Amino acid sequence: MSKIIVNGQEQTIDTTSIQLLDLIKLNDVQQPDMVSIQLNGEFVLRDRYETTTINDGDELDFLYFMGGGQR
Repeated sequence: MSKIIVNGQEQTIDTTSIQLLDLIKLNDVQQPDMVSIQLNGEFVLRDRYETTTINDGDELDFLYFMGGGQR
């Protein structure tokens, strides 16, 4: 088991490591193509989501793009 921090909230995962893409699915992220992810303060390139491993103690932020603005 591993403990990680996702958007400031502690999560426990059942394995010692997990691929980032699997963590996205586990967190039921809607429209993952609209999310940027920081892992321990560094942005992860989208083409590395499948190969990036999340380990015990890692901190992630899912950053969602919002549209809008003034009219």
